[in-house]
Amino acid sequence: MATIDLSQTGGKRAAPRDWLRLSATFCFLSIAAGQLLFTAFILLFYYPPSLSGDFAAWNAKPLIKGFVPGDPGGNLFFAAHVLMAAVITFGGLVQLVPAIRGRWPAVHRWNGRLYLFSALVLALGGLWLTWVRGTWLHWAGAVGISLDALLILLFGALAWRNARARRFAAHRRWTLRLFAVASAVWFMRVGYMAWGIAAGGAGIGTAMDGPFDIFLAFANSLLPLGVTELYLRTGARSRPAARSAVTALLATSALVILVGSAGAWLMMWRPYL
Repeated sequence: MATIDLSQTGGKRAAPRDWLRLSATFCFLSIAAGQLLFTAFILLFYYPPSLSGDFAAWNAKPLIKGFVPGDPGGNLFFAAHVLMAAVITFGGLVQLVPAIRGRWPAVHRWNGRLYLFSALVLALGGLWLTWVRGTWLHWAGAVGISLDALLILLFGALAWRNARARRFAAHRRWTLRLFAVASAVWFMRVGYMAWGIAAGGAGIGTAMDGPFDIFLAFANSLLPLGVTELYLRTGARSRPAARSAVTALLATSALVILVGSAGAWLMMWRPYL
């Protein structure tokens, strides 16, 4: 599986490409901080009742459709879904750290396999929960999560195919795209909190049917994917203006992520622990 370049170059004055690398590192670290908080919430809130069978405890937190009396199959499926969510969230971060790949290549390979398997299970599970169990409030949310699931399946297959063919440069690019779309559920929460802090919740409907809800239903996967694509296409041969623009975009994204992650922890997750 692929890694992101977290190295830094020395010197008194950094060239534009150096700033791009630093900005990418900053963005990754902000994502890591937010996703570790999300992982902690999943482990502390969902794991105890899911493993003990006390599924009704899920409903202590507002959910579209968590525990449903008389629906043992759906409840078990939801339990498996949230248990796997912690695996893919933490595993994705581990997979992008170059030091792990360099020092423990076996860990990198097996974690990569587990990450791809988790992505496959969660994508198919998300489609089932949406269209069979009916876990949605507005059509935009249902279509958006379905689009994200299809992108996860596509990018996961391409990442695996290129790894098997030992085309590691292409494999890295597809894995970074996979990481972007596989993190959509987390990006959605961070996006809601960042927007709520910045705009006071304008455009958010009570049934997730407001203008911002509809925008975020698709932007939670397509916006991170777009930023990732710009980063992948900005290299040494790019114009200085393009490198500077992507550098600024990554730094701004990192700040938004930090604000949204802090808000999510303080207002969305911590109160239920």
